[in-house]
Amino acid sequence: MERVIVLAGGMSYEREVSLSSGRRVADALKSAGFQVEIREADSGLLPLLAEDPPDLVFPVLHGAEGEDGSIREVLDLLGIPYVGARPDACRLAWDKPTAKAIVRAAGLETPESVTLPKEVFHDLGASAVLDAIVAKLGMPLFVKPTRGGSALGASLVKEASDLPAAMVGCFSYGDVALIERFITGTEVAVGVVEVDGVPTALPAVEIIPMGERYDYTARYTAGQTEFVTPARLTTEAAERARDAALTAHRALGLRHLSRTDLIVTPDGTPYLLEVNVAPGMTETSLLPLALQAAHLTIPQLLPAIP
Repeated sequence: MERVIVLAGGMSYEREVSLSSGRRVADALKSAGFQVEIREADSGLLPLLAEDPPDLVFPVLHGAEGEDGSIREVLDLLGIPYVGARPDACRLAWDKPTAKAIVRAAGLETPESVTLPKEVFHDLGASAVLDAIVAKLGMPLFVKPTRGGSALGASLVKEASDLPAAMVGCFSYGDVALIERFITGTEVAVGVVEVDGVPTALPAVEIIPMGERYDYTARYTAGQTEFVTPARLTTEAAERARDAALTAHRALGLRHLSRTDLIVTPDGTPYLLEVNVAPGMTETSLLPLALQAAHLTIPQLLPAIP
């Protein structure tokens, strides 16, 4: 394997994050001697791939374009190998309620939740629907779009009076909202990578935002969040978090790499929040921190990819 195309950019709200991730991946591969090109997923991509196919494509696209399986579907059509999950697995992980149902069936805990499209609030009356949600789930709540990442459109709601505004913010980034019971505990991310074809859980990264929560600014502004690797968990809790990430990776049919976001409660129970098939690779992203703690690098992973 010599020539790698890194796909970055796209037209989602996370375009700048993707470009930053792409540059870091490209630099890491170049330093290991690979021939690397960074390309956009635009009208020029397919002619390029057909005329001069690379040995491998590394998609670092975020949002629908990079995580709903569509780009990988096209790469499969062309017979070009790529890093990451197959299209069907991407679709399962990309839709948070679907992923929650699958991992719950696999025995994992995930916050109790309600999933509702914007039309329901319009047709049935927002006030009545929100009152029913609060009666069912209690407070506080966490509201986020069912699809998307980087905490865009996501809100922690402590008072019922703040819920309408949170819904408006959520619907600015998607037409379907996931409203979860807020779980308190230690927020961690556990990466899974395949070494010699065997899924391996990386050390958990503990997330400690300087503000109240781990929002977009906290994720991508240096100094806004403290990261501790390995996370300050008991030995048993750390093992349960790693097992949860591996279970989610396998249950969703993922491959090569993934990142599972969890809340570990004081009694050591990991609650799965979501699974990411295209983890960020920026200087403040979680998977690179976990790789570093495990003494692994991005180039070391590529030869294991068929």
